[in-house]
Amino acid sequence: MKLRILGSAGAELPDFRPPAFLIDDSLLLDAGTIGSVLTEEEQWQIRNIFITHAHLDHIRGIPALADNIIVKNLKHQVDVFATTSVIDALHTHLFNGIIWPDFTALPTAEEPVLRFNIIEAGVPVVIGNVNFEENGDNKYKIRAIPVHHTVPAVGYIVEHAGKRLVYTGDTGPTNEIWSYASGADALIVEVSFPNSQESLSLLTQHLCCSLLEKELAKIQVLPKRILITHPKPQYYEIIKDEIMQMGIRQIELLRDGTIYSI
Repeated sequence: MKLRILGSAGAELPDFRPPAFLIDDSLLLDAGTIGSVLTEEEQWQIRNIFITHAHLDHIRGIPALADNIIVKNLKHQVDVFATTSVIDALHTHLFNGIIWPDFTALPTAEEPVLRFNIIEAGVPVVIGNVNFEENGDNKYKIRAIPVHHTVPAVGYIVEHAGKRLVYTGDTGPTNEIWSYASGADALIVEVSFPNSQESLSLLTQHLCCSLLEKELAKIQVLPKRILITHPKPQYYEIIKDEIMQMGIRQIELLRDGTIYSI
């Protein structure tokens, strides 16, 4: 799997973009950043978007993507996958004809730009990658696992070609997802605040390094890569230093624009 970091910050400042992780050019985990990074041609390759929760910094790229598609009059449909509460929020508060056009019914109800798909926690979804049609292994199995945040939220387990990537999304201390992270090829996990703000982390259901250490202790076999996302840009260097002090060889703080081979 090719993993491209479109955005990985917990707030927006110059050179720090909201979370979005592009897998093999067509599968997107969260959609905080799309059009500000990807060319038109790269945007057309996106076919499936999996959303962890309804907070704006994880969904804000979808409206502009849909608008770009319809402006070009493309026969192109993007499937958006999320739990019921997230799909309801997208319909009610965003694609409602007031804040933004309802692209689940445009240009027609029969062939809309966006198609919303409700997923259930723990139930695998299998999707294909149209870019790999000539390849024998173009299937991805994706499973949503509940995590603990201030709104209903899930993380995702992505399996493809014998590789496993685990993405927590936004979470405070949690449990269920760590069994899937054991021995994974990559774990994308959040650290939003420095250790001096552990109480704020707990209040907002995020992690700092001191809390992350306790969470990693729940994993039987640490993943081969541990990629830290969602730092508040104001504390980026402090968090980076605290991550290094953890002394875990395979851990690193993400930076937007990086590409990994998983």
